[in-house]
Amino acid sequence: MADALAYLGKELDNLREQKLFRHPRVLTGMNGPRAVYDGREVINMSSNNYLGLNQHPRMIEAALRGTRKLGAGSGAVRTIAGTMEGHVELEKKIAKFKHTEAALVFQSGFTANAGTVSAVLNKDDVIVSDELNHASIIDGCRLSRAAIKVFPHADMEGLRAALEDTKSVREAGHNVLVITDGVFSMDGDIARLPEIVKIAKEYGAITMVDDAHASGVLGRNGRGTVDHFGLHGQVDIQVGTLSKAIGVVGGYVAGTQVLIDYLIHRGRPILFSTSHPPAVTEACIEAFDILQEEPEIIERLWDNTRYFKERLTALGFDTGISETPITPVMVGDGALAMEFSDKLFERGVFVVALAFPTVPRGKARLRTMVSAGHTREDLDAALAAIERTGRELGII
Repeated sequence: MADALAYLGKELDNLREQKLFRHPRVLTGMNGPRAVYDGREVINMSSNNYLGLNQHPRMIEAALRGTRKLGAGSGAVRTIAGTMEGHVELEKKIAKFKHTEAALVFQSGFTANAGTVSAVLNKDDVIVSDELNHASIIDGCRLSRAAIKVFPHADMEGLRAALEDTKSVREAGHNVLVITDGVFSMDGDIARLPEIVKIAKEYGAITMVDDAHASGVLGRNGRGTVDHFGLHGQVDIQVGTLSKAIGVVGGYVAGTQVLIDYLIHRGRPILFSTSHPPAVTEACIEAFDILQEEPEIIERLWDNTRYFKERLTALGFDTGISETPITPVMVGDGALAMEFSDKLFERGVFVVALAFPTVPRGKARLRTMVSAGHTREDLDAALAAIERTGRELGII
């Protein structure tokens, strides 16, 4: 019998020939600034665990307390029998934190984006999207069946031109949504949100920002890009994550009560996926308290970020347009980036290489991620290994 999936094997062979085939490295123990991957202790420069909250004693105790008291799972989707008191408490805490009327927790940041975009728009509407928006936004746009207009990254004239093309849609009474990442996950730059909001308002468009990499990082106590730019009340839909800086898993949408009530009735991930277990909700509740009670954690993150960026740039590496703890080391060739990553791992530094299709062809890179938990010793050791390897490979 012929193998109906043989074509997949051929695609994998192509990846192997290009030296782009990879198995995920396996973590033993906790994910921290130093961790054990594939049996080797390394300085971990690849985690989204910006603040180290996954190891915070209060977080661990909250997760254990939730499990002991309320069980291992919720037992159902939110809209049937799976809305627990913890879900409601967490959503109230998020809404207060984000200065919005209400919030709704999703199973992941991906489902928060994809589920929201696909729910609030239909085939008669138009989406205007930055070309470097996250895959979850792109998938949500496709699922909505709305027309999609993509503008060049951070190009405000491009945004305005795309909105000009929506005149007939708006005159027919249909909706236009302008959507952007708050912090772009591959390049680490911050969206020009004040300008985006201003232009969108001129055309009567809905605004949506995905703050996955800004949550816990930008704004007062980590409130995100809306707070960073002082735009409370001016962005219609805010998406955040509970997995990166928050240290657990999940995503959320914050906005008006009308928006949240609508998503409860039409957001497919809410309607068809089991809700978070008590361990997750209790730990996330604790995380938002920690953000407000221990702001020095965020300051350590930014101190480490500035230190690392300055020295990486001084060594001669191209770090692109990064403005945040996401700091790419631009390489260009995908196979060379993979070799760079492998040599660093052998030298005790774990930095993942990213190549096509994660980033465009010819723009492969290492993506370094600094955390609040890294010591100066960690950062200096990582920098020394990156410099040595970069010189060996002719990157600097």
